[in-house]
Amino acid sequence: MSKKQQKDDLVEETMDAQTESDGAEEETASPTDGDETPDDESGDLQKQLAEAKEEVIDLKDKMLRLAADYENYKKRNERERATAMKFAGEQIFREFLPVVDNLERAVSQGVVGDNDSEEKLASLLKGVELTLEGLYKSLDKFEVKPFESQGMPFDPNKQEAMTMEPSETVPENHVVQEYEKGYFYKDRLLRAAKVTVSSGKAEK
Repeated sequence: MSKKQQKDDLVEETMDAQTESDGAEEETASPTDGDETPDDESGDLQKQLAEAKEEVIDLKDKMLRLAADYENYKKRNERERATAMKFAGEQIFREFLPVVDNLERAVSQGVVGDNDSEEKLASLLKGVELTLEGLYKSLDKFEVKPFESQGMPFDPNKQEAMTMEPSETVPENHVVQEYEKGYFYKDRLLRAAKVTVSSGKAEK
């Protein structure tokens, strides 16, 4: 091979090497299809952050509304409860007003004159009896019921012994006399009966 030929081959190899080097630099510098640049990634993060902030603001607004609704609900319940407690006895008192009316009428009819005292007293007694009957009905409506004690065995759970006395007819530890009736309200003792208890037959 001549020196000229060798020189031409060397020049050609040098040019090929330079071309390959330039191609590699272009591949490194130019992004491939589908790859994101740092600017694109930063933009996506900012978008997600903005969306997250909007969601937080929306949730906070909903929580504030729920808190306000709950506070209003509590206040309304407190007002209703206070009103209910204030007028809790309204129905009971309404039931007892006719009793008051009957007593007033009985008293007015019981005014004794010179000539009709017997008639006035009879009217008074009748009025009181009707009033008592109406009162019993009102108590029964509210499930307030008396219980019998006369002649029954003494029960300290629902009777209060005022005294003891001998009795020829009533057995020992039985009720001889009832001073005040006992009452139940539903299944609870409302008032104990006040009674006299028999101590048995008197010693001779």
